[in-house]
Amino acid sequence: MKKVILLLVLFAFSFSTKAQEKSVKYSQKVATLDSTIQTLYAVISGEKDEERDWDLFKYLFMQNAKLIPTSKNEEGFFVARYMSPSDYINTSKSWLVENGFFEKEIHRTVNTFGSITQVFSTYEAYQSETDTKPLLRGINSIQLLYDGVRWWVVNVFWTQETPESPIPQEYLPRD
Repeated sequence: MKKVILLLVLFAFSFSTKAQEKSVKYSQKVATLDSTIQTLYAVISGEKDEERDWDLFKYLFMQNAKLIPTSKNEEGFFVARYMSPSDYINTSKSWLVENGFFEKEIHRTVNTFGSITQVFSTYEAYQSETDTKPLLRGINSIQLLYDGVRWWVVNVFWTQETPESPIPQEYLPRD
């Protein structure tokens, strides 16, 4: 019985130490609103055959966070699909590595009250960082919480631009 308890204590200590190492390693990535948003874009971006840092991706998100893409269903109605960060990794990991994908923020509007922030982040997506013409554009609605120490992504809710629904000028860069 003593051996089982000792093993459990050692396992808990090991898990706690790994969590602390991650916290130290990634703390600057979530120290400010700007660094958190930049990290969110950077962590999913990469050239073809380039692995992503999925531990960092998961570190950005609060427990029970959701990633919510919208699209038209077969009947032509917009629907939302709810994914956990792990669901997103499972559905996107292979595609991102096999195809290459870079998502770049081109404009941002921010609204904050107390510890909560809502960011409308306009993006362009490319297959390679060297591409000059985007594959697609859209808006990420990112909800975040500042807990007094770090920023947490609570939800990312997004839609892509379409010919029928272009991005409004107020969400595009001013030249």
